[in-house]
Amino acid sequence: MLQRFSIRVRGTTGLLIAAAIIVFFLIALPAYRVFFAISLGLGVVIAVILYLRNKYFPVSDKDVENKRPLGLD
Repeated sequence: MLQRFSIRVRGTTGLLIAAAIIVFFLIALPAYRVFFAISLGLGVVIAVILYLRNKYFPVSDKDVENKRPLGLD
């Protein structure tokens, strides 16, 4: 049987590897550019909507139904 091969990558190294993979696919595959642009656009729009909603309509204590779900004091 073959041994299982794994690479443990954490923190900044993992982020750099992920960014390199994204850049590679953006350059190599034209269809990925469209998908990436749509995904990035949707993410930015949703982030702005959530930011503005929380800025102008913050959650207050009366909006939270069960403030202590575990019953701890």
